[in-house]
Amino acid sequence: MTIDTARPSVFLLIGQLGLGGAEYQVTLLAKGLLAQGVKVSVGVLFERGPHARTLSELGIPVTHLGFQRGAKPVRNAAAFAGLVRHLRRERPAIMHAHLPPAHLLGVPAARLAGVPVVVATLHTLDRYLRGRRWLAPVDRRAHKLCHHLFAVSAAVERFAVGRMGVPAHLVQVVHNGVPGEAFAAVFPADVQADGPVLVSVGNLNAHKGHCHLLDAAALLRNAGRPCTVVLVGDGPERERLREQAAALRVDVRFAGHQPDVRAWLARADVVVMPSLSESLGIAAVEAMAAMRPVVASEVGGLPELLRYRGVLVPPANATALADGIAWVLAHPAQARQLALEARIWSGTHLRADAMVDTYLAAYRRLAGWENTHAVAH
Repeated sequence: MTIDTARPSVFLLIGQLGLGGAEYQVTLLAKGLLAQGVKVSVGVLFERGPHARTLSELGIPVTHLGFQRGAKPVRNAAAFAGLVRHLRRERPAIMHAHLPPAHLLGVPAARLAGVPVVVATLHTLDRYLRGRRWLAPVDRRAHKLCHHLFAVSAAVERFAVGRMGVPAHLVQVVHNGVPGEAFAAVFPADVQADGPVLVSVGNLNAHKGHCHLLDAAALLRNAGRPCTVVLVGDGPERERLREQAAALRVDVRFAGHQPDVRAWLARADVVVMPSLSESLGIAAVEAMAAMRPVVASEVGGLPELLRYRGVLVPPANATALADGIAWVLAHPAQARQLALEARIWSGTHLRADAMVDTYLAAYRRLAGWENTHAVAH
């Protein structure tokens, strides 16, 4: 494959550009690379999603590659062949895959197409493997075909090396980031409440642990500390959580998906992340940037964000969660200090431009761009 070295090109591949954290990070990475003068394009395997529109409006090509979830193998085999042809035609210098479907399909396609540098970001822990034992050896094979791997947290790096057998020297931690506006002050959302407001941002999926937050809210009410819970996000657990809130008689507001969560975070007396599994936790990063006190489960990548900068509690433990929230509410000065430490640390380590710079430095090293002037500044 002949590469145009006049302007380095990167092809980012992901299953879809919906409302998840990884999809948001790919969007930020694409925008940041474009701003750095890199020729960037994005491929989606299954469907486009709302972030695709954002990228298209910036002039970043987004190609739907025609894969179908659950389709017969012959149909997706045709899409796989189309992906190989697309890569041969576009001739990117680097193919960067995100999330397991892109690893499993995009990495071998890129090697068949002769893409010079093939890399992948590991965004997940072991949740995607549950009930699919066959997937682990296939995933390991795809990882071995990569020239380099990135992990969004040290927890994901440990999982990749310890459980997936990835050589440690091939993995580099690159934390997810948030744009500069996440650090800007905004007016809080209009949430009328008689007591403290607990905000939890995230898709309403079972592994996010919202049911434990509702149980904790009931415990706080029984202890004489009634709170209003605001769930910012949507998902398959919404109706079940509505039923649980009604049964517990706790005040829960369902805000639905919000494209900008800053006002909701600004309204929070406490931001709560009751997750059962979390590779890093972009909602925690956003809360840190907004300087809101955070109570979170001690799982996955959350401790590396919040140890000494927030309150960590055991997962799936409503009593411990209620105790952590009660401590924040009872100790406002200490809580503000934790939030300040979190904001300072996140401002140094968790900005999107720092994430883009780290990826770009790795691209330069892997593709041999150090001695060229191909990337404009």
